[in-house]
Amino acid sequence: MLLACLSGFTHSIIQIQGTVSVNTKPKLVTTLLIAAFSISATATATASTSTSTSILDDASVAPLKTEFMQTQKALGFTEKEVQQFLDTAKYDQAVIDAMTKPWEAKPWHQYYPIFLTEKRLEAGIAFWEKHKATVSRAAKEFDVDPEIIIAIIGIETFYGGYMGNYPVVDALYTLGFYYPPRATFFRKELSNLQTLIKDEQLDINNLKGSYAGAMGFGQFIPSSYRHYAVDFDHDGRRDLLNNPVDAIGSVANYFHQHGWQPGAPVVLPLSVDNKLASQLNVWTGEKLTYTAADILTPSVALAEAIDIDVSQPALVIKLEQENNTEYWMGLNNFYVITRYNRSPLYAMAVYQFSQELKSAASL
Repeated sequence: MLLACLSGFTHSIIQIQGTVSVNTKPKLVTTLLIAAFSISATATATASTSTSTSILDDASVAPLKTEFMQTQKALGFTEKEVQQFLDTAKYDQAVIDAMTKPWEAKPWHQYYPIFLTEKRLEAGIAFWEKHKATVSRAAKEFDVDPEIIIAIIGIETFYGGYMGNYPVVDALYTLGFYYPPRATFFRKELSNLQTLIKDEQLDINNLKGSYAGAMGFGQFIPSSYRHYAVDFDHDGRRDLLNNPVDAIGSVANYFHQHGWQPGAPVVLPLSVDNKLASQLNVWTGEKLTYTAADILTPSVALAEAIDIDVSQPALVIKLEQENNTEYWMGLNNFYVITRYNRSPLYAMAVYQFSQELKSAASL
């Protein structure tokens, strides 16, 4: 799943009584950079930035494969079916290399230009127009703002233009047996893949995706595919690999199931006293334990006047620009985006891009 209006920003830093207020104006980046796929929440649990390159040897892997065999047999597969499934997969060093160099490890000023380009915005508007009725139906049925659906698919795969070239079974096999930092998680995904292939009648040899095993327009890992994919065109299949209608409905369903609140604020810029910036509890992926009231103080205020419910859960994110650091307060909907991909940079990119799409669509 990929590592992610995306807008660039022009900044005016205004000093006010010892505080720093960041005024930002979206500015489209006009250079096209080819995006490497993010590990989406459809790969949420994979947004690890571990740089460990140690892998397990075959002797260490043997008991893990035995355990996998027992797990799959308990799910109803025969020993022959499981062995054939494993025999299809092969180790891929390129997967390990990609996993240890995620895009989310980059600072914000290097990260966002990868995704906000004129071509991506133009493609998003065209995709939205082409599937206008489907997007409207998905937004209504699942209570999700339409621009978020379009933004996700655009950031993940450039609207199906690049869904990944890694054989999914190889990626999950490699990470599940030879990548200790996340091996347990990826073996579960490998297990889900075998079940998914059986349930959806997929051809294992044609399943290509990201280095983390994410597939289709929205880059769903196998467990997310099984749990959140919907047959949105009612043709009897949940096809996220070739059918944009099913993909649109499935992305909307994913956000609905994770608590998206249509029309609610997503993330707001903060004005922070420089002397206290280092004391802020910057969010690192944990469950939300703070409210907006806990964050907002005389020294940490909203950069723009807006009425919000300060009792709602909130978090603080830090965006590193070339010459300064910005602080923002994410609310419920921001947290929901991080259920798709836990990186706050990814979530910010999705939000910013969604706003560019919304503005362009209203012209």
